[in-house]
Amino acid sequence: MIARRLRASLKGWGGVGTMLAACVLAVVFVLLLPLVGARGDGSTGTGGPGLAEATQAMADSCGAHPEQLSPPPSTDESGPAVSAIKRRGYLSVGVDQNSYRWGYRDPNSKGSDLEGFDIDLAREIARQILHDPKAVRFHAIPTNQRIPAIKSGQVDMVVRTMTISCDRLKEVAFSDPYFTTGQQVLAPKESDISGYDKSLAGKRICSAAGSTANTDLTEDKKSGRLPASADISTTVPNQLDCLVKLQLGEVDAVVTDGALAASQAAQDPTLALKGKPFTTEYYGVAMNKQAGDLVRRVNQVLVDYRKSGWQTSYDRWLSQTLGDKSASSQPPSS
Repeated sequence: MIARRLRASLKGWGGVGTMLAACVLAVVFVLLLPLVGARGDGSTGTGGPGLAEATQAMADSCGAHPEQLSPPPSTDESGPAVSAIKRRGYLSVGVDQNSYRWGYRDPNSKGSDLEGFDIDLAREIARQILHDPKAVRFHAIPTNQRIPAIKSGQVDMVVRTMTISCDRLKEVAFSDPYFTTGQQVLAPKESDISGYDKSLAGKRICSAAGSTANTDLTEDKKSGRLPASADISTTVPNQLDCLVKLQLGEVDAVVTDGALAASQAAQDPTLALKGKPFTTEYYGVAMNKQAGDLVRRVNQVLVDYRKSGWQTSYDRWLSQTLGDKSASSQPPSS
C-alpha cells in the first residue's frame, strides 16, 4: 500500500522523481558504509549477525590485503556458533602435531601433550570462551585437510600456521592475523642454492599440497619468476613430509613459511634458510564462513592476547629459532 502511494505521488514528476530516489539511496549507502569497515576493541559487542558474511564476501575482490577483511572484534557470546560451543563444553581445534615449537609432542614432557605457539593460542581461546584452557579437543590434521576439516564441521577452527589468502577466504573465514611471516627456501647448508632465485634452476623443490608455497611456486613458474628448469612436481599432504624428503636426498630444497623453516632448521643442523623471505604473509585462525559470531569473538581474544600472552608465548617457543626480537613477527594492529 505504501509503495503504491509513493509511486502515485511521484507520477508526473518524471526525471525529478527518479533523481530524488537515487539521492535517497546514495545517502543511505553513505550512512551504512562506515558500519562495514568499522573496527574497535569489541567491548561494545556491536555489529549485526550479517556483518561477518558481508565482510568475508569481499574475498572475491580482496586485493593485496586479505588480512584486513576480518569483522570487528566482539565480546558478545550469544551468537549461534559460540552458544553451541558453550553448550557442548569444549572447543574442537585442528592443529599440527609435527611442527616443532608450533604444534608438536615433546617426548621428554610429561604425557607428551601437544604444546607450542599455536597450542598456546588455542588454549587461550578456550580459556576466554569456556573459562578453561584445557577445554579443548585437538585434532591433528595434515596441511591439505585444513579447509575440508572446517567445512565438514569436524572442527570449530584451525590454529595451524595457516596463511590468510584471497583464495582461502572464498572457502573459510579468518580471524585477524596473529603472526607475520613470509615464504623462504630451506636447503642443505652445503648446497649452492642461495635463495628464491636463479640458483633454483634444475633443482627439485618440495611443497605441501594446498599450501601458499605451492601456489606461489606454480604461479611463479608460469610467470617466469622461477627458472623454467626448476622441478616443482613434488608435493606432499603434510609439510613435514618435505623435510623428510630433503633429508633423504629426494629433493634439493623446500619452500615453506620462514617461521616453519626456521624450526625445521633447528631440528636438523645440516640444513639452513637460504636467502630472505620473498613474500609477506599472515597467519590467522580459520573458521566456518557461517560462524561470524565466533570469528568476532576470536578477534576479541586476539585483541587481549596481544596485550598479554602473545609475547610470553613467543619468548617460550619461538625466540630460540626466530631470535629474541619479535617485532617483525608481531601481527599488524587491527
